[in-house]
Amino acid sequence: MPIRALDQHLINQIAAGEVVERPASVVKELVENAIDAGAHRIEVHIESGGMTRIKVQDDGAGIPKEDLPLAVRPHATSKISSLTDLEAVASLGFRGEALASIASVSRFRLASKPKDQSAGFEIVVAEGDASEVTPVAHTQGTTVDVRDLFFNTPARRKFMRTEKTEFGHIDEVIRRMALAHMSIGFELHHNHRAVRQFNPATEPQQVTRRIGQVCGEAFLENAMDIQKTHEDLFLSGWIAKPTFSRSQADMQFFFVNGRLVKDRLVAHAVRQAYRDVLFHGRHPAFVLHLAINPEAVDVNVHPQKTEVRFRASRQVHDFLFSSLHRALAETRPNAQPPEQSGTQSFGSTNPFVRTSGSNDPTAFGVTLGQGGRGQRPLGLNVAQTIAQYQQLIQPPGSEHPSETPELDDGQGSDGVGQEIPPLGFARAQLHGIFIVAENRDGLVLVDMHAAHERIVYEQFKQAWQEDKIQSQRLLVPTQLQLTGPQMGAYEKHQDTLEQLGFDFSAAGPGAIVIRALPSLLSQNQCLELVGDVLTELGEVGHSALVEDALDHLLATMACYGSVRANRKLNIDEMNALLRAMEVTERSDQCNHGRPTWVQLDLKALDRLFLRGQ
Repeated sequence: MPIRALDQHLINQIAAGEVVERPASVVKELVENAIDAGAHRIEVHIESGGMTRIKVQDDGAGIPKEDLPLAVRPHATSKISSLTDLEAVASLGFRGEALASIASVSRFRLASKPKDQSAGFEIVVAEGDASEVTPVAHTQGTTVDVRDLFFNTPARRKFMRTEKTEFGHIDEVIRRMALAHMSIGFELHHNHRAVRQFNPATEPQQVTRRIGQVCGEAFLENAMDIQKTHEDLFLSGWIAKPTFSRSQADMQFFFVNGRLVKDRLVAHAVRQAYRDVLFHGRHPAFVLHLAINPEAVDVNVHPQKTEVRFRASRQVHDFLFSSLHRALAETRPNAQPPEQSGTQSFGSTNPFVRTSGSNDPTAFGVTLGQGGRGQRPLGLNVAQTIAQYQQLIQPPGSEHPSETPELDDGQGSDGVGQEIPPLGFARAQLHGIFIVAENRDGLVLVDMHAAHERIVYEQFKQAWQEDKIQSQRLLVPTQLQLTGPQMGAYEKHQDTLEQLGFDFSAAGPGAIVIRALPSLLSQNQCLELVGDVLTELGEVGHSALVEDALDHLLATMACYGSVRANRKLNIDEMNALLRAMEVTERSDQCNHGRPTWVQLDLKALDRLFLRGQ
């Protein structure tokens, strides 16, 4: 066939294949236009899962009468006018192709009235032909009415799912928009029945209510507020504690300047922040907003604008990782401000000082033993730990400094208020597995193995990090063949590789010679990691695979070095473990993501025994 120019209507239908994937795509584009127009309330009316009708009405600025014909033409927009505008896009929509694409595959009507216009006007598009602009009764704002989606492209209709499925995708779009734009009210109706209603949220209580409406009350109960700033980056939102995890990634909302994105770099940073506190195969839950200079992010890299590209990707990755990692480190019974937090050792010396270059777990000062009835040390300086907190809670001159004080109305025998630690004081050991403690709020149950495992693991990590990653030179250097992208990553990230304990040198096109590897890992294990590390460096500019392998080894050592079930502990040992939990980062969960302790307050205990009912 000879080369020919395509018909404009066919061009719009081809563009619709990129923009209009399903009814939810139409809703997303129309709602984003309403948000860009400054709307305070947006109503969405759906019929038959969006296949029969999609109507979006807003109270925004409106479209002037003379601009209505341009609004349905491809690539006509009021949001950018030059390359400079494109490089700093602050609006959600900017290409001007959405309305033209939607109109090419539906029966389309657009009506609008600006504030300073005496009457409203509308334009209708059918089979690619736009009607004349005619007057219509309309309040301030815009209404877009889309009927019979894909009526002229039957092949596309065959790919649509059931009404319930398609509406589920639309509902998800509205929920995401409600999280991204708290100050805007949203209403969603399906088949003439109200399904969702989000009132504008400007006060903290209203914001909390909206989060609960979208993510559920359970998320709220387990969410931690986060606000971090670094140069021109500002991160805010909520992240769920590791013990509140999901079987699938269905509660992960990340917004960049109000735009929901699914970015590989962001996903990698979040995954690494949760890497040693989440149970295997589980997914974290979060609602995060990243504010960044529009000039520092390219939003024009995906037809549906669901992906972005950061100009300083490494800086963004490190900022996200460090912010979340620091926040998750404070998941402990007695969280301190960041400058006071950190894994602490008890006593005058740290029992977990690693002998340089040793791969032996016992070099960390822990006797692993074989379990059973043999009593091995906890790795905590029990005597000094007990002395530290008893100086705070025992009256001066007490005759029995090792006894646990009684909890009363807050007054000691001398009238001085006692300072009760968050986890209280141990009362008993249950079945050789759990510690039963009493604090101000009621009853505390602690899984002693899980708790001690986290304590030992964090101290292992601290001792290892203080001495950095040591290298072990190979007796016989090994040559490794690399792909083109892997070779490019090697050439670009040599400093990073040295920090990870590797020593490479080029050996011709597509090959490197390995001369040294991280000493704590075996040679076979490291050789398997090299290719994966280089691939990850090439994709996201950062790799944590070596740290992952080291953490896995340290976690295994911590598991074997922790107190086992049926180990009998005395009251002093149990209290030492509780005090250690209160100053150890991430001690709310063990290395595998299981909770280490639970609280039953007095109200919960009263309900169990029907007291006061």
